[in-house]
Amino acid sequence: MRKGFDNKKYLSLQSEKIEERIAEFGDKLYLEFGGKLFDDYHASRVLPGFEPDSKIKMLLKLKDIAEILVVISANDIENNKYRNDLGITYDADVIRLLEIFKKKGLYVGSVVMTMYQSLPRVDAFIRRLENLGVKVYKHYAIEGYPSDVQKIVSDEGYGKNEFVPTERRLVVVTAPGPGSGKMATCLSQLYHENKRGVKAGYAKFETFPVWNLPLSHPVNVAYEAATADLNDVNMIDPYHLEAYGTLSVNYNRDVEIFPVVNAMLERILGKSPYQSPTDMGVNMAGFCIVDEDVCKEASCDEVIRRYYDAQCDARKARVGKEVVGKIELLMSRLGLTQEDRKPVLPALKKAEKTKGPAVAIALQSGEIATGKTSKLLGASAAALLNALKQLGGIDDKIQLISPTVIEPVQKLKVNHMGAANPRLHTNEVLMALAICAVENETAKLALGQLDKLRGSEVHSTVLLSDVDLKTLKSLGMHITCEPIKD
Repeated sequence: MRKGFDNKKYLSLQSEKIEERIAEFGDKLYLEFGGKLFDDYHASRVLPGFEPDSKIKMLLKLKDIAEILVVISANDIENNKYRNDLGITYDADVIRLLEIFKKKGLYVGSVVMTMYQSLPRVDAFIRRLENLGVKVYKHYAIEGYPSDVQKIVSDEGYGKNEFVPTERRLVVVTAPGPGSGKMATCLSQLYHENKRGVKAGYAKFETFPVWNLPLSHPVNVAYEAATADLNDVNMIDPYHLEAYGTLSVNYNRDVEIFPVVNAMLERILGKSPYQSPTDMGVNMAGFCIVDEDVCKEASCDEVIRRYYDAQCDARKARVGKEVVGKIELLMSRLGLTQEDRKPVLPALKKAEKTKGPAVAIALQSGEIATGKTSKLLGASAAALLNALKQLGGIDDKIQLISPTVIEPVQKLKVNHMGAANPRLHTNEVLMALAICAVENETAKLALGQLDKLRGSEVHSTVLLSDVDLKTLKSLGMHITCEPIKD
């Protein structure tokens, strides 16, 4: 895989920057972690070379002085919001994150439920957390947020929220995804800390948009595509331009909330140390890009992937059609079409030729493997086997898995497990291949190619099943689908 990002340099620069910011404040720093804390796959896709767990690695260096505050919005629970990259809901991801932090030896203080209102799913999730021994605090919607600063910074605003007791100097505020209410939680805590005589500060660690890249840079456009359902818009930071006369990129929610942050910090410290939303950030990612062309190409691929994801989500009624339209405009700005995604045309041609669902896989080598639906295998399973053959230099005519192995599995599925579709999914094919590899050297050779699939681009002409999506994603493959039900 071509690399466009120096992760080692990033870890060094970013850790130094965060430690500098901690030193600027007295008693406590609330550090909002934007994006994904543990597995930032978006960053790893648009900045090839960025490791998905980079943020957690930095945090582990500070674990003796840090605690984690996990934030989730009641609206996301009620709406059953999904993390598409993992195929799980936001509330399930909170449980997953809590377990990961515990295993890593990181201290999780509590969970904050933002936008709280008493709803069955919300209250059930709170009870689940409390049964696990996790403390949950409730924050509420504030009328006039974020423009009515006077009301927000008062007992009728942030004062209504439950104060979250914290024990350590660095409080890292994170969430399953954007729009969860991390910044509002930080500001609410600053208000309460101030009332208690604690000198607390706020900073923001947000990888995207990259403030020192142009507004129209594909890396920043890809971020807009990723947050199209939130109505986020990248924009020039007007406060930074006025204060310093230089251009920097931020996004609308941070620009809108900046007067509130300024008012809060002035109350706490007497004078705000920040002149702009960009000043609040500690992001050093833009200084670690080593091959801009690689990052541009990867980001363009991501925009197209987001377009297909939005189409499929609209088909499933998870988002409105306006989200699809917004990403179409972003594609137009970059001069992109769906066909610019490498596996799209091969998949469509295969489907047209075979008169049925088809899947194409664009390998890192530039080769294309395709698969069609048959009586034995689903299209994604067939494409996966063909890709392993190509990677292992195995003749296409060779059967990696004998029909005598596949047919008993099919009978088991249909006759005893209640499956309506006898064709093998990708996970079942891999299990069968692993069994065959015990005595078959060719199957063993094919199985040894699995790691080479990481970073491959996959396109299906129909919506894939959840099991196929999870299996391919677990192999590190990037998947898109036509919004057509098989």
